[in-house]
Amino acid sequence: MTIHAKSAETTTAGESGKEVFIPLNKLKKSPRNARKTPHSDAIIEAYAASIAAKGILQNLVVEPELDGEGAETGFYLVTIGEGRRLAQLLRAKRKQIKKTEPIRCVIDTRNDPHEISLDENVTRENMSPADQFEAFRRLSEERGWGAEEIAARFGITAHVVRQRLRLGAVSPKLMQVYRDGELTLDQLMAFAITDDHARQEQVFENLTYNREPYIIRRELTRTHVAASDRRAVFIGAEAYTGAGGMIIRDLFTDDRGGFYDDAALLDRMVIEKLQGIAETVRHAEGWKWADVHIDFPHAHGLRRHYPQPVVLSEEDEAAYQTAFDTFNQLTEEWRSAEELPDDVDQRFGELETEIERIDAMRHAYDPDVIARGGVFVVLSHDGTARIERGFIRAEDELPAAEAGGEGYTINGDGEIIEADASSDPDHGNDEDAEEDGKPLSDLLVRDLTAHRTLGLRLALGEQPDIALIAVTHTLAAQAFYQGMEAHCLEIRPTCTYLGGHADGIEDTAAAKALADRHAGWAADMPADVADLWGFVASLDPASIMALFAHCASLTVNAVKQPWERKPRAHETADRLAAALGLDMTAHWTPTVRTYLGRITKAHILAAVSEAVSSEAAETLVALKKQPMAEAAEQLLAGTGWLPALLRTLQPLTVVGHLPVEAGDVMANEPSAADQVSLDNSHVASSDGDGASEAAKGFDVAAE
Repeated sequence: MTIHAKSAETTTAGESGKEVFIPLNKLKKSPRNARKTPHSDAIIEAYAASIAAKGILQNLVVEPELDGEGAETGFYLVTIGEGRRLAQLLRAKRKQIKKTEPIRCVIDTRNDPHEISLDENVTRENMSPADQFEAFRRLSEERGWGAEEIAARFGITAHVVRQRLRLGAVSPKLMQVYRDGELTLDQLMAFAITDDHARQEQVFENLTYNREPYIIRRELTRTHVAASDRRAVFIGAEAYTGAGGMIIRDLFTDDRGGFYDDAALLDRMVIEKLQGIAETVRHAEGWKWADVHIDFPHAHGLRRHYPQPVVLSEEDEAAYQTAFDTFNQLTEEWRSAEELPDDVDQRFGELETEIERIDAMRHAYDPDVIARGGVFVVLSHDGTARIERGFIRAEDELPAAEAGGEGYTINGDGEIIEADASSDPDHGNDEDAEEDGKPLSDLLVRDLTAHRTLGLRLALGEQPDIALIAVTHTLAAQAFYQGMEAHCLEIRPTCTYLGGHADGIEDTAAAKALADRHAGWAADMPADVADLWGFVASLDPASIMALFAHCASLTVNAVKQPWERKPRAHETADRLAAALGLDMTAHWTPTVRTYLGRITKAHILAAVSEAVSSEAAETLVALKKQPMAEAAEQLLAGTGWLPALLRTLQPLTVVGHLPVEAGDVMANEPSAADQVSLDNSHVASSDGDGASEAAKGFDVAAE
């Protein structure tokens, strides 16, 4: 039977079940509504948006309001539909409708208002989330609506719509698994990071008992490149997408810019951009060749030349001095100013550029090196191009000079031939001359040079200043002149390649700083290794010590290998760190990639508890491994926390002849076990009092 709506003015309490239109301002909240918790602002907004787009799809159920004597007041109490009433009031407040807007209602005076209000909220079943996700996707595909339009029609945010659209695009096979209860919503969201159904199904089939969402995301993005990767930073999102690449965004976690889905395309773009830079440098500077790599080819085996000091022309020196004086004058004039005017700030920039330009001219490569050599253009750790110059390929090396020295040469049999004897035109005919020019025997040469070596050892040990020069010369000759046997001290520095122990370490800021320091010294080295002794000997004491320290630093090796047994060496490394006051917080921070993603949950919680608080650690207990590591990274940021292996003890001070602890350990102190190990390293051997005192003396000297 059709129910015809009629005006509320002609309706009485006895006409239960009638559909009527009642003015909005005649509707009130029922005191007998079972829902006591107020509607949220978000749901009222959603109701309002839905009603604006589609009208009220479900009638309100009301009863007439009665006064104390049982007479109708003309108002109606809303038993079912309070949220829709509030939504219409919100629309009226926004001037979208009038306060007297007629609202379609059904009058119910037969049922208990409290019971039917409760029934309406209890006797219901929510739509399956899977059905909801797919329904949103159909709206997008069939109606052509974007996320913003759908959001406006349902009163939710566009981001929520995008999330539901992404979930609705998951493989139908996995969606059915989710419906069957064999996948959680978190796991389904992890699969939604990509819309490649084949890839989703492949990862699902290969999952073991461990189906943590972070594992699913990791497997799905294994062949992708994070937006924080130096390659992505170098190319940029706009250029990458312009070349046809796609950036995958995880709408359910903080993906920090997403993932570049085509690693091969990204690598190709990086190489092409580096090649453009390389060709520009090669043509502008005149190098014979330029080679590009994403990672620096450390095993290239090429000899390297560095720029040499160059005397500036009078014009350049005058220009430099003028710019320098003007810069100092401006600095003095504006020293007390809180903010510089734009023209003054621009002038400072111009002067700095001019000073840097002329300073760069103080060192230059030999034209012959440029004509024979080349450059490597590689990608730096921070996503910028790094240009390394001065490499000579084997085929471009100059022919080696014939062996020999002042007053003698070496023949093909390795015999020393004195110059006078070999150059005598009558040498082959005069027996006396032949006897006089006979070379010294190998045995005698070794005998004499052995005595000379002994004399040098004795004398060098008595002159520490010359010993410092000799050792520095030996180290520098091997650090800066590849393949040159120009030193007589049998000191062989070994520089362990760290790239094989820690992936990407050669592209860190610390590695770049070390390389820059080495290049700075190399630029001051004489072109000919024969002039190295004179260069080192001419340095002032502070410069000699600085060069010595740099060369010595290249030989440090504190890497712990599982098969090595070098406890004393590692104890010495700890003492060296203490003596240097090494602060690893300047070079290393605990992140998911460097540390937190590679340790157990227990270790993560211990780190947060130690660095922040036990309460902060408690908030992470319920998290899965990957979310826990990511949250811990944020909590540990800026705390200066370090794992025990990277912490440094305070150095020892010397009181009399005994080493004494200078104080408590630094804020980043090692664990108790590490402390005991370090403390025991000061204990002398038990071979006797003399040995004990000698060990103590060695400890103090070493520090």
